[in-house]
Amino acid sequence: MVFVTGGTGLVGSHLMLGLLQRGMKVRALKRKGSNIGRVLETFRWYSSEADYFFSKIEWAEGDMEDIFSLGELLEGIDEVYHCAAIVSFDRKSKDLIIGQNVESTANLVDAALKNKVKKFCHVSSVSALGKNSGGEPVNEETNWIPSKKLSGYSKSKFFSETEIWRGVEEGLDVVVVNPSIIIGPGNWASGSPSFFRIIDKGMKFYTGGTTGFVDVRDVTEAMIMLMEDANFAKLKNQRYLLNSENLSYRDFFTRVANSLGKPAPFINASGIMLKLAAGGSELLSMITGKPAQINRDTLQSASSVILYDGSKITRNSGFTYRPVQEAIEHTAGIFRLSGMKD
Repeated sequence: MVFVTGGTGLVGSHLMLGLLQRGMKVRALKRKGSNIGRVLETFRWYSSEADYFFSKIEWAEGDMEDIFSLGELLEGIDEVYHCAAIVSFDRKSKDLIIGQNVESTANLVDAALKNKVKKFCHVSSVSALGKNSGGEPVNEETNWIPSKKLSGYSKSKFFSETEIWRGVEEGLDVVVVNPSIIIGPGNWASGSPSFFRIIDKGMKFYTGGTTGFVDVRDVTEAMIMLMEDANFAKLKNQRYLLNSENLSYRDFFTRVANSLGKPAPFINASGIMLKLAAGGSELLSMITGKPAQINRDTLQSASSVILYDGSKITRNSGFTYRPVQEAIEHTAGIFRLSGMKD
């Protein structure tokens, strides 16, 4: 039996379909009121047997901050895929994001150790890795350096990983994946899928940054491959940065626009323009109480040129990535078919 957290998210829903198609039994953790219908919708994008696979999921309602219920939910579990995390760059929620993500991971590690789980896969992020000076690509060995400039999300992913490595010291066997920006169909109103909705509505501006991108199918296929018995013994207790290609935001946005038949962004948002937008967004956040859409954290990310090297998994296992263009066209096709409901 396989236990999955974050099953209603972009990675988790794609992962569960892949596991079920391989004949695995899946128990998925969900919070009360979670929208599991989105999982079925995801399954239907890929399989004519979506309803059948969806019916095979054993849903378990619980809270990852409750270590006692987690211990019970992991009874009889052989493998854990930890995909759940709060993803937010709201500066006012910084401490909450760090606290919940780290505590949830620590509790899951403890529950896995208690139940003698054989294999554990943790979905981290390139945000948990450091930044290289001189333009050298970031890889698995790039050290994370504490800084006040780092987002709460970055800190939460780094400290969550420290709980994973603590688990390794206590006898847990794990693999960690650190994806760059994940491209795939999901909730069009949030995360990376929202790029397609925003550009479809008309987006004039682009930023000067560069970052890495990877197909959600590559992320989940890599996770499953790393956890297979034939590979796990030789690849365990390591992290794997998952990145297909590095693209400028302008190039990426242009490709998305072309795939949707929309005009590409053509105005370079300068540093002053971005700072004004961030300041205005944060002021509006103070007035309305809603999270700022643009702040200093997102501004820094959108303007930075950071390259990522995802070749380790290829060297160690022969795994190959889909081109980012394929990921964009695939996601755009489903976006058009979905009717943009969100």
